[in-house]
Amino acid sequence: MYIEDDIWKHFTIFQSAETTQHYLKKCYVALEMDDSESKSYDNCYAFMFYLEQGEVFYKQASLSPLSIRPILLFYGLIHLIKACLLTVDPYYPNSTTVLAHGVSTRKRKKRHYKFLHDEIKVQKNGLCTFFSEQLFHVKHLEGEKFIMGDLLSIIVELDDAMQHILGKPNMISLEICDKEWRIPKTIHESYFMDGKRLKEFLMGKYAGKIVWREDRLALPAFEKQKIISPPFRYHIFKQNLYLPAELYPNMVLPDMIVHYLLLYNLSMISRYETEWWIDLIKTSPNSDFPLIKSFLEITEKKGPFLVEEYLRRKLL
Repeated sequence: MYIEDDIWKHFTIFQSAETTQHYLKKCYVALEMDDSESKSYDNCYAFMFYLEQGEVFYKQASLSPLSIRPILLFYGLIHLIKACLLTVDPYYPNSTTVLAHGVSTRKRKKRHYKFLHDEIKVQKNGLCTFFSEQLFHVKHLEGEKFIMGDLLSIIVELDDAMQHILGKPNMISLEICDKEWRIPKTIHESYFMDGKRLKEFLMGKYAGKIVWREDRLALPAFEKQKIISPPFRYHIFKQNLYLPAELYPNMVLPDMIVHYLLLYNLSMISRYETEWWIDLIKTSPNSDFPLIKSFLEITEKKGPFLVEEYLRRKLL
């Protein structure tokens, strides 16, 4: 596996108020704001402090016991998301309604509970719906329910764990050829679609370009950025592009939203379902534990990576 040891070094450019102000001004000019100069000055320190606080949470999480790690990672991601929001909404937060988490959990049954079967619901107001719409133009999440197993199935870096634990792959790798990503024919079989139907399906969900190449579907390889829109997923360790092995629910949900939802639920479990949580960590009674542990190891790296890529795109 490969990923840079210190993802945080890419945030160094935002440790200067002058550089940060110029960055925010560029963002606000792109928004065609009349007061881009003054708002960039107003927000540069808030932006810097959100990133700094987020980094502190993540670094502390890496040093902390597994039992409290979800809480630290969740609040670390929240701070990084708030920094992202300042690039698209110079008046954030302009209402207390966007400060709540925006997600709720159902009452759990103490016996025979499995995390994979657990469900959470997105509320009308709060950070979840707000950043989903502002950063990714994902609307109509209010009232949506998400099952944890469905969300974990679209975490591309869980591919090996899913294969080992559940006996089937959750992702299928694309093949790089002549600076293009070629979509393998196994996808046609998995989705029960011929080439024409698959292209229509993918183009209806993917914001980029898809072309025919030697009887195979393909999309241009990225050069300056690694984040690519769903349903395609970028594996930060294998540095490869994947498609879900099946037509999973929510397969077009952006990675940042997926990680937010999973971390929210795990942080709530860590805080309020202590008996079940500690028992899971100490006895590992079912497949929940290795998947949760693997996800926490992944999100510790992937969360900052997603944010750094999002912010860097505005520099291109």
